[in-house]
Amino acid sequence: MISPFSKRVIKIIQKIPAGKVATYGQIASLAGNNKAARQISRILHSSSGKYDLPWHRVINSQGRISLRSGDGLEMQKAILESEGIQIINDRIDLAIFQWKNM
Repeated sequence: MISPFSKRVIKIIQKIPAGKVATYGQIASLAGNNKAARQISRILHSSSGKYDLPWHRVINSQGRISLRSGDGLEMQKAILESEGIQIINDRIDLAIFQWKNM
């Protein structure tokens, strides 16, 4: 059974449009628990395939991809760049690319 918080998180992630990113903390806050950023990562890991989540559009608060090289970093970077998101010095400019129309 999926928790109400997880349901809210999934709905929020599904709304992130192509060409935009959201942070773990931003999603947690929108879902009602601004201290649950780490839980967002767990939900993404366990639910991305099942709910067809755009997991690649979720990054950390510094505008960086949290995955390590060999664990999906290259794939996430390539998908984001294919959506028009610029990554300069391994950082995404949140002032430009952060999703704000929540």
